[in-house]
Amino acid sequence: MPENSETRILVVDDERPIVQLLRLSLERQGYRVLTAFDGREALDVLDREAVDLMVLDWMMPYVDGLEVLQTVRRDPALAHLKIIMLSTLTQDEDIARGTQEGADRYLAKPFDPKELYRVIRDL
Repeated sequence: MPENSETRILVVDDERPIVQLLRLSLERQGYRVLTAFDGREALDVLDREAVDLMVLDWMMPYVDGLEVLQTVRRDPALAHLKIIMLSTLTQDEDIARGTQEGADRYLAKPFDPKELYRVIRDL
């Protein structure tokens, strides 16, 4: 994914410090960043805004990241959306489930921000 101000990334995580850190870091990289703090809010943002990539936490209140992922993958209007799943769930079966449900990449928390930037550029 090229670094430019037209690339829109939605960062979704219930941990506000992570969202704020990613938002500031990605904006410094030249991306336009939208944020959401739970799955319901993420789906609302996707209904209103055009997004190119989503960085999505799995473990969240109300609607978890896996449910958001499944909803997005069922929607033909969002088929283009690249999704990076973040999670503290690091067992092989969790990673396999996340990618089988449609995540383009899966990063375990804690993650190295440089690795996240590399993955974004490679998508």
